[in-house]
Amino acid sequence: MFTIKRLNHAVLYVRDAQAAFAFYRDILGFELVEAMGDRAVFLRANGSDNHHDLGLFGIGAGAAPPGKGDRVGLYHLAWEVETIEDLANARQVLANAGALTGQSDHGNSLSLYARDPDGNEFEVFWMVPRDEWASRGFGTKALDLEGEIARRTRA
Repeated sequence: MFTIKRLNHAVLYVRDAQAAFAFYRDILGFELVEAMGDRAVFLRANGSDNHHDLGLFGIGAGAAPPGKGDRVGLYHLAWEVETIEDLANARQVLANAGALTGQSDHGNSLSLYARDPDGNEFEVFWMVPRDEWASRGFGTKALDLEGEIARRTRA
C-alpha cells in the first residue's frame, strides 16, 4: 500500500500549444515555466509551489475535439481560487472571454465551468468553509454568487 499526497499536475493534448498557452496565461493567469519549442509548454498557476501545474502538448490543427460524455476519458480539470471574490472576478473574466459555460452550487463548493479554445472543460471553484458542509448538503443547484457574497459580508 502507498499514500497519494495530491494531484500535482495535468497534461492536455491541444491543437496548438502556443494558442492554448495564450488562453491559460491571459484568462487564468498561468505563467510559463518551460517551453519545448512551439509544441509543448509547462505552466504554473499563480501562487503554486509546483514546478508546473499544467502541460500543453500541441498535436496539430486536425486533432479531434474532446469527447462530450460519450466516451471514456477526462471530464474536466478544477482550479481552486482563494476567495469568493476571486470567484466573482473569474466569472467576469471567463464571461468576457466567451469561455463560461455554466455555474453551480455544490454545497461544499461554488463552481464555474468553462471551455478552453480546444473544448477542454475546466472548473474554477471556491471551497466553502468545511464547517458549513453538513448544513449546506451536497448536490447541484443554481449558483447565486451575489447572494453568497452578500451573506458572507453581513456575517
